[in-house]
Amino acid sequence: MKRRWLPVGVLAGVLFAINVVARLIIRLGFEDDTEAADRVSLAMFAVIGLILAGVAFTWGRDRPVARWSADMAAAVLAAMLLTIFVGPFVSGVTPFSSGAGAFFAQIWLYAGFTAVGALVGYLVLVALGKDHRSESLRRYAQTRQAKPRRVIRRR
Repeated sequence: MKRRWLPVGVLAGVLFAINVVARLIIRLGFEDDTEAADRVSLAMFAVIGLILAGVAFTWGRDRPVARWSADMAAAVLAAMLLTIFVGPFVSGVTPFSSGAGAFFAQIWLYAGFTAVGALVGYLVLVALGKDHRSESLRRYAQTRQAKPRRVIRRR
């Protein structure tokens, strides 16, 4: 059980840590400059998407799609909940201080960047033919070709 859920927890922690670092950069360096704060937030979402692309590429090599996508969805959901409800306290505000529009915009941005990042990583993996299913089919084809054909005697 630990072998399966430890990577999920670590991924959720890394995604939340990226958010905390971005919020600290905004709080300490760009508190009054909303345009720079928006750029830092966009960079944070891009980094999260790139990390998920790498994770999808890595996990997709040795795990079936249903397993790694469920694990990744659990990690993203945990990180998103932490980002939305705990992250604002790092910035010195509350989750709903900017209004419901900003709250839901953050949810949509997070979901969009994570979905696109994971999809890009998996599509690159499939295009290279290194995904779990392609490798399984390749191994099956090799074993079928390696076996000599059995001769059946008829009487």
